[in-house]
Amino acid sequence: MQEFELESGGGYILTPDGYARLKDELEHLTKVKRAEIAERIRESIDHGEFSEDNSELDEVKQEQAFIENRISDLKTILSNSEIMDPSEISTKEVGLGSKVTVKDVASGVQFNLRIVASVEADPDNDLISEESPMGQALVGHAKGDVARFEAPAGVLNYEIIKISR
Repeated sequence: MQEFELESGGGYILTPDGYARLKDELEHLTKVKRAEIAERIRESIDHGEFSEDNSELDEVKQEQAFIENRISDLKTILSNSEIMDPSEISTKEVGLGSKVTVKDVASGVQFNLRIVASVEADPDNDLISEESPMGQALVGHAKGDVARFEAPAGVLNYEIIKISR
């Protein structure tokens, strides 16, 4: 399970989309997943599978603990967060909330990403944490700059093509 630390100002700064995603996840976990797990536990008990050797029940209880921990994390994040005003996102240099088009200098491949707080990062969906090596390399740079950083594949160089909100 991922642990989260509050930003230096005592809270999290989230994009409006990130806040909505986390709120939706909390609602899904509390209304859907909790009910599913409770039903699985009831079924195990009803079928006499409530024994010390019941690996199915142990698995459900582990999932229940994971879900409850995630619910607790989400409640903490949401109650200690501030939603950024998109109009305050700079288009002059990369910062928290920026949508950035970058080009891999070596391959010429372009792609889009958004710089977000670590609690809303999702690299599979091009949401890059400002604390990640890539995020740290991009933050503070302007259009035309080349950001250089160390990645598992080696040193990468990305030219900043566009910065938007």
